Amino acid sequence: MATSSDIRKGLCIKYNNDIYKIIEFLHVKPGKGPAFVRTKLKSVTNGKVIDNTFSAGHKIDDVRVETNKYQFLYKESTTYHFMNIEDYNQITVEEMLLDYSEFLKEGETVTVLTNTENGSTLSVEMPQSVILEVSSTEPGVKGNTATNATKPAVLETGAKINVPLFINEGDTIKIDTEKGSYLERVKN
Repeated sequence: MATSSDIRKGLCIKYNNDIYKIIEFLHVKPGKGPAFVRTKLKSVTNGKVIDNTFSAGHKIDDVRVETNKYQFLYKESTTYHFMNIEDYNQITVEEMLLDYSEFLKEGETVTVLTNTENGSTLSVEMPQSVILEVSSTEPGVKGNTATNATKPAVLETGAKINVPLFINEGDTIKIDTEKGSYLERVKN
């Protein structure tokens, strides 16, 4: 048993007869009244996201989780196939268990959270940033680079993000997977 002070991003808990993963949290200590923790929980069974507030010291039932590194092999309709890097066992995961799947390319290494009680896959966590190639974007207008203007771009995985005007087709860029935003251009 854990308490509300143990809440952190990525923690899996049992709540309302389901298992939820904490995707956001904020400890709040108002001037009047007791402290509390405001959370955003994502169900690992149906992908639904809910908001919940836990009072300070509230007991929560955490789920024992094992993490392993897996390599993404391929996608087949709504299932994704991964291979364990250490023992080469393969698993299939439903799309709703993946965070930011639009940035996932073949060969990418991800972290898979597994419930130690029954061996079920709880979630697949992407790396903090990924490096992808720009497959299509409009050319930037010469002389219009002084402002923070952006333009839409399609990446090799099919994801669409906004990039600075100086980015061209074929450029390799670094993406923040959580925010889905451009970080920097990567030299080849």
